[in-house]
Amino acid sequence: MKIVIIGAGIAGCAGYLELRKHLPQPTESDESHEITIYEAYNTKLSIAADERTEEHTHSSTLLIGGGLGVAPNGLNVLKRLDEELLKDVVRGGYVTAISNMKNKNGWPLFSIKSTSSDDSNNNNNNNRSPYMLATSRYSLWTALRGRIPDHHIIHKRISQVVARSDGRNSIHFVDNSSPVEADLVIGADGVRGTTKRALFPDAEEDPYPPNYEGLVGVGGFIPAADVKDIVEPGSMNFVFGGNGFFGYFFSESSMSAANRDSPYHVSEPGDSLAWWSTYEIEECPDWKTLDMDDVTRQLRERHANWKEPVVKKVIQSLHVENMYPTWTLPALPTWERDGVVLVGDAAHALPSSSGQGSSQALEDVEALALLLAHHLHMGNAHLDEVSPKAQKNAIKAAASQYVNLRQPHLNAILESAQKTQNSKREMGILKEYFMYGVMKIMGLFPGFMSNQIRTVTEYNIADDVARIIASDN
Repeated sequence: MKIVIIGAGIAGCAGYLELRKHLPQPTESDESHEITIYEAYNTKLSIAADERTEEHTHSSTLLIGGGLGVAPNGLNVLKRLDEELLKDVVRGGYVTAISNMKNKNGWPLFSIKSTSSDDSNNNNNNNRSPYMLATSRYSLWTALRGRIPDHHIIHKRISQVVARSDGRNSIHFVDNSSPVEADLVIGADGVRGTTKRALFPDAEEDPYPPNYEGLVGVGGFIPAADVKDIVEPGSMNFVFGGNGFFGYFFSESSMSAANRDSPYHVSEPGDSLAWWSTYEIEECPDWKTLDMDDVTRQLRERHANWKEPVVKKVIQSLHVENMYPTWTLPALPTWERDGVVLVGDAAHALPSSSGQGSSQALEDVEALALLLAHHLHMGNAHLDEVSPKAQKNAIKAAASQYVNLRQPHLNAILESAQKTQNSKREMGILKEYFMYGVMKIMGLFPGFMSNQIRTVTEYNIADDVARIIASDN
């Protein structure tokens, strides 16, 4: 079977690895599962992170300045995929066991533990849930990308994907080179991806264009030594104010920490603290015309009166180098059509306030790979024994079950995240202090808050897929 993945970001690379794991080759020379990634930007790891430009990898996805959290559910996907990969990912970030909510004056509002497993001395990791991992997009992507042979990623820009109900789907290129056919096309090309259009071929324009949420994020790093005495080890910190939002966390473990590759242990912090600020801008900024010195000046002014001690430390020395507008997608009626399937941001771009963007992409590709393996190999020893029609039907059945499983789950996360991100918008002083009061009240019911969050973070996508497969047998 020929599979094409469009996009070599986190979802695309993870999708490749999941398919390689769950669609095993009988021999190294067998080509029954040909998997190729097409990516518009050069992704070779020989290019240093700080040397990457728009010609190499998309700035909002893979540059080192972009931070993210990989939640316990995402880390468990990586564990099931490859435990050595999980260790590499964890080494590239910092494990956090608690999230602290504060207001701009530094007053504590409430705290939430990132897992219900609270015994860090318990060495039986199979019965424990990992903590949250704070890391950079680039670090996570590098661990995934480093496991894919260079010749399986082709640097080429896609102009169109055509889904066909009978026969192979086709992929067309901007350079007008010959189209490529594939039995399965996986669109992992992000919020502005081309693959999505194949699902709605009768529409002259994109019927579900991405939406700028009116929020931007900026971030960077400062030496951890400047704040080690006032930042709790193993903490992710969220600071709310009436004119924006600020967050910070240690960005890596100490190189000498014994458990720095374990998602079940909080380690001694390393040398840097990562920070980010999210605030409201009515019109989406154009990175080509941005004056980053002016952005830095405005950020200092925005937080000048905030009394939270770490925020005060950060704004004394910060310099902004990148800005990340918040884009989301409206709920799509479907993520698949005739063997063209969307995953990750291409299907459901989430606000950063969800804390689930990367984790949900990882869940997507694991679910799709498991369901595809199930349908392709039902009653067949090898894939080459499946007729083209049966193969098409198997792909369609797997894609349909994937969408039916994933869409309700993602729509619930999106709805919750959109409510949360409103706390990062401009508001008057009465609304601001009302927000603090609501958060304080929420903190009085930690069990209720934790249960809501853990419904997502301790969810096991593999278990749900197993139930679907069992019902088919």
